[in-house]
Amino acid sequence: MWQLCVKTQLKFPPVALVLFMEIKFITGMDFSVGLQDMIAMIVSIICGGIIGFEREYKSKSAGFRTIILISLGSTIFTIVSRHGAGADDRISANIITGIGFIGAGVIFKDKVSVRGLTTAAVIWTSAAIGMTTGIGYHALALTLTGITLGILLMVTKVESMIAGLQKQKLISIMFRDSNFAQLQLLESTLSTTGLSLERLEVGKDNDRLTAVFKVSGQKKFLVAMNETLASMPEIVSFS
Repeated sequence: MWQLCVKTQLKFPPVALVLFMEIKFITGMDFSVGLQDMIAMIVSIICGGIIGFEREYKSKSAGFRTIILISLGSTIFTIVSRHGAGADDRISANIITGIGFIGAGVIFKDKVSVRGLTTAAVIWTSAAIGMTTGIGYHALALTLTGITLGILLMVTKVESMIAGLQKQKLISIMFRDSNFAQLQLLESTLSTTGLSLERLEVGKDNDRLTAVFKVSGQKKFLVAMNETLASMPEIVSFS
């Protein structure tokens, strides 16, 4: 059985009629949802969807649905903390802790580099935006969403500009034997490919010559250097 309660309140001046409708069980359970909370969840879904669309477009591990759910979940927890007695700080802190576990799950390390750091940062930022909508700062949440999207879209162009600048890299090389002429041949080869080469260390390991260089140059020349080193039969390994 359902009980329908309609409350009427008159205010003067001016005369206004305000109707409050609440649907309750006979047991007294309240199933009403505040308008402010509904708006917060809708804004959270919109903000998460905007960021998630960009992630999905670039085929990242945390895509459209994931970012929306992270943003919405943070908003829900924040709303719950507002309605709880003295639980605001504890719930907010646990949101940050939980998001840290999710972010760690998308970070992978291979032999060359660490991948997923940007995706983890986006997850962290999306949770912060969800918490912002949960406390009612909808304009700020939308602004932060625009800033985040702008950073994600501009990062490719900025990285291209940085790639055109001089970069430095430390490289360790092991030769097939201890013949010092191999080292001199390598230095002369790399010096003619637009790279600046500085020898830092020379050593010997199991009758094999080893050397550490600091190489400076544009990114395209550094990539070509890796191909050159891989094609040289005198070199056993490099990193």
